[in-house]
Amino acid sequence: MRLTILGCGDAFGSGGRFNACFLIESGARRVLLDCGASSLVAMRVRGVDPNRLEGVILSHLHGDHFGGLPFLLLDAQHASQRREPLTVAGPPGTRARFEGLMEAMFPRSWSTRWRFPLEVVEIPLASPTEVLGFTVTTAEVVHYSGTPSTAVRLSDGEKVLAYSGDTEWTDALLPIAEGADLFIMECYDYARALTGHMSWEILKSRRLAARRVMVTHMNAGMLAHVEEAKAAGFLVAEDGASVSL
Repeated sequence: MRLTILGCGDAFGSGGRFNACFLIESGARRVLLDCGASSLVAMRVRGVDPNRLEGVILSHLHGDHFGGLPFLLLDAQHASQRREPLTVAGPPGTRARFEGLMEAMFPRSWSTRWRFPLEVVEIPLASPTEVLGFTVTTAEVVHYSGTPSTAVRLSDGEKVLAYSGDTEWTDALLPIAEGADLFIMECYDYARALTGHMSWEILKSRRLAARRVMVTHMNAGMLAHVEEAKAAGFLVAEDGASVSL
């Protein structure tokens, strides 16, 4: 399994980073984990062909994590001329929110007769589910988004990638991270205890039983202290970086 970071920024583009978007490759499988509003631009910058994606798995339904879907679909319909099926999978409530997003951004777009098969899948919480060739297990975390926000654990049968999504500290992260080859953990702020988000001061005192932990989704204050995270043995996400699990 290989991870390429297309976007690891927060909602405000701190540090000039794109919104959350991770490309996961395993054998012939190519999926996105989250698809923030800037994701199609990030794919163009990195030379990623949207037509080679099999689908998108979403952690939660905030614009900086799923707001890129309308652009991805309309590009597939009108520019990239997609023919292969595309699957969008997310937490309970995804279909209604996805439809609402499409209609808000491009009225009447949801009624489009897509030139490719489109499937929307809602992943049940805490129940291992087969999605796009991966075994996906989610856990509800603490981050209000109108539907359940989740941490996500993906396995291809050999390697395990885990991702916190956005959340403040919750023990629900522990089984998601346990034994993972890589755990991607949001670390929005350096020192403040914020509702719905993690800080470095809290994260550094927690024990996550993953082989490697990478911090992501950092604001300007945290970006100014990334060397501290590196010195503590954490990986630091960077747009364009790749990691083999």
